[in-house]
Amino acid sequence: MASLRAKLVRMTTGLYFKTIDAQRTNVQSMRRRWHMLARVLPVARGIARAPTTVRGLPAEWLTPRNAADRKLLLYLHGGAYVMGDCGTHRQIASHIARAAGVRVLLPEYRLAPEHPFPAAVDDAVAIYRHLLAEGHAAADIVVAGDSAGGGLTMATLTSLRDEGAALPAAACLLSPWLDLAGTGESMRTRAPHDPWFKPEYLPLIASYYCAEAELKNPLVSPVYADLRGLPPLYIQVGEDEILLSDATRVADKVRAAGGEVELEIWPDMWHVFQAFVHQMPESRRAIRKIGAYVRTALDVRSPESSQS
Repeated sequence: MASLRAKLVRMTTGLYFKTIDAQRTNVQSMRRRWHMLARVLPVARGIARAPTTVRGLPAEWLTPRNAADRKLLLYLHGGAYVMGDCGTHRQIASHIARAAGVRVLLPEYRLAPEHPFPAAVDDAVAIYRHLLAEGHAAADIVVAGDSAGGGLTMATLTSLRDEGAALPAAACLLSPWLDLAGTGESMRTRAPHDPWFKPEYLPLIASYYCAEAELKNPLVSPVYADLRGLPPLYIQVGEDEILLSDATRVADKVRAAGGEVELEIWPDMWHVFQAFVHQMPESRRAIRKIGAYVRTALDVRSPESSQS
């Protein structure tokens, strides 16, 4: 496990954050390198891909064999609000689709710095409302996202709640980035253990998404939001992440507000470890658990029996 971990970390950090230093961040280089990484992460077998557009935004439907009728998962990709698209997240979304036995809609919301906050939140809310307008019942939808997509999922839920919209059946957060101000204790305590991130990186990335004065805006950093009245949440986070406190604090706030949340802290795991489904048994188990949670939330009784 230790040697595999070291190999994966060397590969991903070399491709993903090689362009970050204490002085500057080259967003275009980061995007190119992430696409290089995505090419070595295979899509799940048996998934039909169908490009589409939603509210003028590129998107893909990922449909497993024998997908449950009318049930779906809206997946909001990660990438620190500055990276990510169907190409980078088709792999993880396809494995979740297969494990859950439901169709997944994977949209490309607008990215910073070209489109800073609140563009991503506006797009995610509009995409969800589009699904309702197309006749999908809120109770037949789960919203999920990794990293910044997890934060965007929470911002979408609180926005919809405040607007009085019908909320989805549940939400799944994978290594969510929920505090762009970086005030959690794990920013300090997990820094020696996190193989991907250093605390000093995150303010550089956050500055592309929003002004410093907005860092504690609840739609930017949902850890500061009113978390009452939300649907059930399922959170997976790695024990070694500097973002660990983002997940634990939101889980605590949801429980204190009377909400339902299931938090899993995976030992020795790092940020969005679920993506390495072809390399690690932990990733495969995590994907299976996400699939089981989605099936339960949507009352899906006949998922595809074989798993990756």
